Amino acid sequence: MKLASVMLTICMMVSVSGYACCSPKCSCKILIPTAFINLFIESLSMPPLLSLPLKIVYTAGHYRPTLSMEQLVLWAVVMFSVFYNALFWQQALVGYDLLAVQTWLTFANMFLVMTCIHFLVFVSLAARTLVKPLLILLFLIAAFVSYFTTYYGTYFDTSMLDNVLQTDTNEARELLTAGLLIHLAIFFGLPTLIIWRVKIAPSTWKKAVLRRSAYYLASTTILLLAIVLSYQEVSSLMRNNKELRYLVTPGNYIVSMAQAVFSQHASANTVRSPVGEDARISSQVGDKPTLLVIVVGETARAVNWGLNGYERQTTPKLAQQPDVINFSDVTACGTSTAASLPCMFSLPGRADYVKFYAQQHESLLDVLAHAGLEVTWLDNQSGCKGVCEGVTTKALSPEDYASLCQDGRCLDEALVQALTMQISSTPTDQVIVLHQLGNHGPSYYQRYPADYERFVPACTTADLAKCSRDAITNSYDNAILYTDTVLNQVIETLNRQDDYATAMIYLSDHGESLGEKGLYLHGIPYAIAPDEQTHVPMVWWLSSTFSQQQGLDTDCLHQISDKAASHDNLFHSVLGLLGVSSTVYQQEQDISQTCRQPNSS
Repeated sequence: MKLASVMLTICMMVSVSGYACCSPKCSCKILIPTAFINLFIESLSMPPLLSLPLKIVYTAGHYRPTLSMEQLVLWAVVMFSVFYNALFWQQALVGYDLLAVQTWLTFANMFLVMTCIHFLVFVSLAARTLVKPLLILLFLIAAFVSYFTTYYGTYFDTSMLDNVLQTDTNEARELLTAGLLIHLAIFFGLPTLIIWRVKIAPSTWKKAVLRRSAYYLASTTILLLAIVLSYQEVSSLMRNNKELRYLVTPGNYIVSMAQAVFSQHASANTVRSPVGEDARISSQVGDKPTLLVIVVGETARAVNWGLNGYERQTTPKLAQQPDVINFSDVTACGTSTAASLPCMFSLPGRADYVKFYAQQHESLLDVLAHAGLEVTWLDNQSGCKGVCEGVTTKALSPEDYASLCQDGRCLDEALVQALTMQISSTPTDQVIVLHQLGNHGPSYYQRYPADYERFVPACTTADLAKCSRDAITNSYDNAILYTDTVLNQVIETLNRQDDYATAMIYLSDHGESLGEKGLYLHGIPYAIAPDEQTHVPMVWWLSSTFSQQQGLDTDCLHQISDKAASHDNLFHSVLGLLGVSSTVYQQEQDISQTCRQPNSS
């Protein structure tokens, strides 16, 4: 098949300028000019070294290998194991002596296990009329997956597939880089051409059954022998590195996709169970209505946050706000929006969080609504992942913010304008959530206006492989610098609301890898996720009126701001800050509780 690949590639090159069909039936649709055929005939009398290339090209135009369905599937799964699992082999080889014979025996067995399992699954689905479309689809999936695993270190678990299913067209368009297209041309285009050139050998049904049975028996036997011979070492490797299974392509994508689709289908028609229906907000006569703005950051990591002591001051405006309280040690609930966002607004903490719970139960926002607060979600992202299902939700429309939007994406300053319009002229207790576009990658350079490009040179492409790590970090830091401005504008907007007792909470959903340990973006399984993806910034701003009404000692909050906190604290801290009483409230999870006067709710 390697020869077939070479010949087919040459034939395709010739076809660019071709005019005549290269087979009597024109089935291959590759054209060769008549002059070239004459040249080939003349070349037969040339010296061998000169005529050989022309003979290869001519032969390639006619070459169509004949294989059984089982042979074609076997060829495909061997290609998957060898060429589409680079990160798996790289991670699995860590700690092994590459010069030791035992190492190669172990990994030969792992290769056989991977290949045989894929073969048994795919050959079971193969039929004469379906085998080619099936394999082409699998190569398409494998090409996409291998690109992101190889170049970004992406693990395709269920959480990542949830992100894929919830990706909007703008996000998808940003990922269509030149690097991806070249990768697809090689790892999808070439195998597809080969598959279409293969002839499936005709066979009677009896021979087909016998042949299929023989392949089943042989592959099963090889699989069992490989498992027995390497069971102790391979099982130890996979037991200690469970996340490796999310790198086995294309099985990782198929299994995770099935789980993600099943999960979405199971929850599609589910009526969410109520949470905190007994919630009530306590207020005293003369108190101003409260207005809390929760800003959900996107992909901001703690290590690049200026207020956390980063070598660059990426948060200069927040640093000048006297009432800002920066929490420097905050852990996210997940490493992707699909996991973190539902988790941070749900009652269970990360240790007890399961996706089905968030899908089948109301969120923090519903509890606030039960308490009588007006709750609104303003979105500049790809949705709230079900969190805002029970409250008023408004997605920013590029048509409404023309000066801040381009190519279907809006800068986050549009959220500030939307916030100003949302605040009612008739004061009432309310919570407004701003869901940022933030530092959503890989197009960090598109998350801020041109005049915020302070750190240069910045990476100005979504194809991070074309940029140095320094350039990627520069564009990422520029986006953080812009978030600093957006948050400062939110604070200034709240400062002007004389009819309200105002406050703001900013908390990012997850972090980001910028090349550390060879990883980029986010979504690594939590058990092995680096700190860059799990540690996030959190900032509170409380107006003096708000602090007085709620009996909060801001000096005390400053003193405890360096203590460990997490997304788990958001649910109960918001209830505590707003004076909402409910049986679901857990005092020990409320960050502000120790800094509240005893008589305060």
